[in-house]
Amino acid sequence: MSLPKQPRAVITGAASGLGRALALELAGRRAKLLLADLNDEGSRETARLVADAGGEAHVVHCDVSRSDDVAALVGEADRALGGVDLVVNNAGVCASGPVGEVPLDDWSWVMGVNLWGVIHGCHAFTPRFKEQRRGHFLNVASAAGFIAVAGLAPYCVTKAGVVALSETMKLELAPHGVGVTVLCPTFFRTQIVESSRGTDAKMKEIAEKLMSREGVQADYVARRAIEAVDAGLLYAVPHRDGRWFWRVKRAIPELLHDVILPRLTRHL
Repeated sequence: MSLPKQPRAVITGAASGLGRALALELAGRRAKLLLADLNDEGSRETARLVADAGGEAHVVHCDVSRSDDVAALVGEADRALGGVDLVVNNAGVCASGPVGEVPLDDWSWVMGVNLWGVIHGCHAFTPRFKEQRRGHFLNVASAAGFIAVAGLAPYCVTKAGVVALSETMKLELAPHGVGVTVLCPTFFRTQIVESSRGTDAKMKEIAEKLMSREGVQADYVARRAIEAVDAGLLYAVPHRDGRWFWRVKRAIPELLHDVILPRLTRHL
């Protein structure tokens, strides 16, 4: 089921990057949006841009790692939007370093935002969607959810969890008329490196290099994500390299892990 012509959506991590791009993509449909983030100033700037693009936006301070904060979004959406058609679980962070060296506090931080944040969003809004027998979740994962990246174990673990959660929810919610899409992009420009934690300076350098590539960026990723929601697709893999890795992983996983990824890492 495609989104309504003027959808009502809740977006976490809406202050910048992909969250802002998704907000602007929906603003083109004159959407009514609830923008949730810890960065209130960034959220207000996104709201201003949404208004300029023809949409309506309301800002709420929210820490997605806190279940009470996310649960409160249901009532906020009712108050500000009159209900909700789409929940975008987008907020994300990153920590780098080898397993055994990444501090457990950093593991907890990444798990709290990237995985528990999505779990909290799905847990809070699933009863409402089941009750109204419509609605859609767009859960933002990453290509790191299906391919390993040495030095990014916390990130990969959480994104793989988001993929698994989304696949399970697809099975559970389809009989209720509720859709689920999991978005798995590779690299494009965001502020995730600036906010990241970790001991691996080389990994941050590689990430910045890949994110600065010309080509597919946040606006394109957002457009493809919403197109996938409209089409009722489970998987949205917008980057060509991500789609190639995904096919190799499914067909010949040993080749990917034993040959391709080690060589790719050496050449970066």
